[in-house]
Amino acid sequence: MQPSSPLPVWRGILYVAIAATAWGTGGAVAVAMYDTGGIGPVAVSFWRFLAGLGLLLAVHSVWRVRRPETVSSLRAMYAADPRRALITGFGMAVAQAAYFASVQQAGLAVGTVATLGSGPVLVAVGARLILGERTGVAGTAAVVSGVAGLALLMGGADGSTGPNPFLGIGYALLSAAGYAGVTLLGRFFGRNSAGGAFESTVPGVTVGMVCLLPMAVWEGLVPDMGRPAWTIGLILYLGAVPTALAYILLFIGLRVVRATTASVIALVDPLTAAAIGVLVFGERLNAIVLTGTALLLFAVLFLAAREGARQPSAQQSPELDRGRARYAPHPSARAEE
Repeated sequence: MQPSSPLPVWRGILYVAIAATAWGTGGAVAVAMYDTGGIGPVAVSFWRFLAGLGLLLAVHSVWRVRRPETVSSLRAMYAADPRRALITGFGMAVAQAAYFASVQQAGLAVGTVATLGSGPVLVAVGARLILGERTGVAGTAAVVSGVAGLALLMGGADGSTGPNPFLGIGYALLSAAGYAGVTLLGRFFGRNSAGGAFESTVPGVTVGMVCLLPMAVWEGLVPDMGRPAWTIGLILYLGAVPTALAYILLFIGLRVVRATTASVIALVDPLTAAAIGVLVFGERLNAIVLTGTALLLFAVLFLAAREGARQPSAQQSPELDRGRARYAPHPSARAEE
């Protein structure tokens, strides 16, 4: 499924923000799954990926019937780039399982903010070394703000946020590393127009599910079905919104949004997670944690504004400009008219 026209930068920013918001709701649903299903973070991640894959394949089947000429076959999708699928899937598995473990140990708000707060630092370093993307003054300021926010968050974490907040922050850093790998790889292939977002998501989710299966079995795979409708509903939500929808939107957005910018924009996730954690689960954040959160959110607004300012030039690639120059009428031809 390929995009039919160039994506405006502002829409790419919006897609990344929506994906981050969806991830923020995923942490809250995972907490509900712990209580209802009686299973751990790896098993929750496995069911999330399984449900997401089932929904993606159902959409693929419907789309193949309606527009067969625009949709890749499943065989072609999986065989297109096995190494990319393996790296993406492994990164997804690490990011999601470690994130849910962080939420379990540090609480929803702190676990989410720690994961998303450390992500931009790792992505910025990787983007500079691997993709050659320069952060500039605004990007550096955003990353520094994220680091300061994370430091305050770690300093302000205490036992009221979760049973083991510092272990949870350790899981958050591991999750951020997985997320950084997925983001950098998605940006690399998106920038070079190598396959669509759907073709990136389906193989990645499949590999991630397979990676999680052995540990999920060891942890306890089958959830408690005392409330079957509620448990199935939670699993379907995890598969549909923070998995299938969120990753497709992320990979679409990475076509036009730089990796560091996307990782900082994804900090809108704590807005959702913190609000749910405080309003629904009764979590409390002290003044230090709130200050750290404010610094992280400042970084979001800073880079989003910067990315929007470069939108006009970002939509016109050098190849497009060269093509226009090649076929433009010569000045002498205009004079003869």
